[in-house]
Amino acid sequence: MNERRKILVVYFTQTGQLKRIIDHVLAPLEGKVDITFEQLVPVTPFPFPWGKQQFYDTMPETVQGTPRGIQPLKVDVNTPFDLVILAYQPWFLSPSQPTAAFLQSEAAARLLKDKPVLTLLGSRNMWLNAQEKVKGYLEKAGAKLVGNIVLVDKSPNLVSLITILRWAFKGKKEATRFLPQAGVQENEIVTAARFAAPIEKALAEKQWNELQPQLLSLNAVELIPNLVVLEGNGISAFRFWAKFISAKGGPGAPARQGRVFMYRGLLLVGIFVLTPITLISSLIKLNLKKNQLQREVEYYKGITLR
Repeated sequence: MNERRKILVVYFTQTGQLKRIIDHVLAPLEGKVDITFEQLVPVTPFPFPWGKQQFYDTMPETVQGTPRGIQPLKVDVNTPFDLVILAYQPWFLSPSQPTAAFLQSEAAARLLKDKPVLTLLGSRNMWLNAQEKVKGYLEKAGAKLVGNIVLVDKSPNLVSLITILRWAFKGKKEATRFLPQAGVQENEIVTAARFAAPIEKALAEKQWNELQPQLLSLNAVELIPNLVVLEGNGISAFRFWAKFISAKGGPGAPARQGRVFMYRGLLLVGIFVLTPITLISSLIKLNLKKNQLQREVEYYKGITLR
């Protein structure tokens, strides 16, 4: 009898949404493969719901890739897993701090070396820069990225922003009279089981080259070109503010709280006032550089690192 394939799932979630996504993706594989779950646990927990100042004060280290530490992994890093699934959320257009802490750790270097890795994201809508950083970490660890699945909130940009901030600061996910439920839509989560078949096939045959094309044929990554433009503008601003704030000390430092407060105010003004302007400018770019942006879309749907 052939030994069952082994999957390791490494993840961090505050709300439980990402774990539900994982469970639905893997449900058809239960009883067919051995699945080990490794939940990342910060040494100092992040709060949920968040306090507003602490939430925004978390941005600089997230963007700069200097996360707070995580507790030691429970899994034996020498286990010969056939596939590692890295499930994560973007924070401030970057991988969440626990995810970045894991990917920078010695344990990850030993665990991921020469392993096929599938990334699985639960996101509001902007994830491109976060995935680029993850690709870099995986390459450094000697891992091979073989697939990527991205589930996003498909509400309009400003609507999804309002609902996600309400969820983050008040812990209220449910729909209201005027707003939809926060997060990835329920139908998107439930139907994620469709991705199990190509994963199972690749595992059984240990052939990974066709996995991402097969996942894409099932709409594993849907990306509209204007988000490429919007996110490019956003990450440039985050990098500026991360450097400006961190110049006054580390997380929670009193000396930097004034700058954090300034960033909070300007970010919200920028989002609600400048987003329509940015949208118009992105549409202009779409018309002027349509072919170039389409190439960018195809690149971000893929799994290579340029």
